[in-house]
Amino acid sequence: MSHTIIEPFRIKSVEPIRRTIRVQREQLLRAACYNLFLLPADDVLIDLLTDSGTGAMSTHQWAAIMEGDESYAGSRSFERFRSSVQDIFGYKHVIPTHQGRAAERILFSVMCGTKKGDVVPNNTHFDTTRANVEFVGAEAVDLVIAEGRQPSLRHPFKGNMDVAALEALIQKVGRERVPLVMLTVTNNSGGGQPVSMENVKAVSAVCRKHRIPLYFDACRFAENSYFIKIREQGYGQKTPKEIAQEMFSYGDGCTMSAKKDGMANIGGFLCTNDDLLAQQEKNLLILTEGYPTYGGLAGRDLEAIAVGLQEALQEDYLEYRIASTAYLGNHIAAEGVPIVQPPGGHAVYIDARAFLPHVPPDRFPAVALANELYLEGGIRSVEIGTLMFGAAAKMDLVRLAIPRRVYTQSHIDYVVEVILEVWKRRDQIQGMKLTYEAPFLRHFTAKLEPEPAEVAAAVRR
Repeated sequence: MSHTIIEPFRIKSVEPIRRTIRVQREQLLRAACYNLFLLPADDVLIDLLTDSGTGAMSTHQWAAIMEGDESYAGSRSFERFRSSVQDIFGYKHVIPTHQGRAAERILFSVMCGTKKGDVVPNNTHFDTTRANVEFVGAEAVDLVIAEGRQPSLRHPFKGNMDVAALEALIQKVGRERVPLVMLTVTNNSGGGQPVSMENVKAVSAVCRKHRIPLYFDACRFAENSYFIKIREQGYGQKTPKEIAQEMFSYGDGCTMSAKKDGMANIGGFLCTNDDLLAQQEKNLLILTEGYPTYGGLAGRDLEAIAVGLQEALQEDYLEYRIASTAYLGNHIAAEGVPIVQPPGGHAVYIDARAFLPHVPPDRFPAVALANELYLEGGIRSVEIGTLMFGAAAKMDLVRLAIPRRVYTQSHIDYVVEVILEVWKRRDQIQGMKLTYEAPFLRHFTAKLEPEPAEVAAAVRR
């Protein structure tokens, strides 16, 4: 009997979703100024905007929520939370925050900006990471391997950092200007691509050589661990948890959004092995987040994360998770739709520059494509490209992020149908122009409009 991968859970509670017709979606999109972030969620049929905080929690998580100890300081829930985090990550200090970007803000506020010209290397910074680095006056530098910048190229670990480039950067700017190095696992902005254990070790060795701390952006650590298990020699017999434990042993700390591989709807944390840094970080935490044993979270949230972190490492779940994402990517790629290959762990990324070669980057091809997917079938996705990253964007991608344990295969089959319908009339899609942008993280609140037909025709010529 062949091994058929099925959902390793049963559905116990359901939530209705509402269909709209195209004329309604046209009106809704205009009202949202062609920014899918500004759409009411009730007007979205299949929401693939993000996998952050949008997953379905398990019966064990809901049961743990009822155990939540809401004491302001020293609650039982914090003890369970810390124990679960340390079991996987192994770091001495565990500082809860309300979500990952709060951990980033605290980390970079403490570690960066004390010297003019600080530089923070990463394989690829995600949007809030880059913004928090730049907000304190440091420079965010992306050093992903060359293969990671070529969407159609297949490579098992396209999230790897270019170790030679890291060494060269440190030599160029000087060790004193590099307060820390980060590795994002999996590499979200680069197509949800994993980082190999070999690369983790090599980056760690460079950091140790220069006495620079190595931090992980660990949002999707479980997915990265599973990719190592199935793709990297010597790890096939290890559990995802054992792989995660080894991976974090090569670092000095991490930031984490528990809204991803923490399987929770809210929460995050910051970890470090450095006593002095931990005290400085807790001081800043108290100023803006809360006391160090709750960090802006309710006790019930700490309980949900403590359980969710362990569930994210269950092998049957990870096998299903990776296979279901690949199902979407492989089906549209088989019909010619250009995607980042191979499909990532949490999302499929459509290469908008290849999908719409007639729309230049400064006309936001990924925004235009994401709008078309909504107009065609009520699907909400997100642009990861020129709108999000400006001149730093190396690619223009449409990310279809799959919420954990939420949608069934029939939902994904519908997504495939919608994408293929848009693919058939891709030549008719025109670019967009900005009418409003904020100074930071502009993609969340930007306002756009389709460029006039005569402008689009001139661009094509």
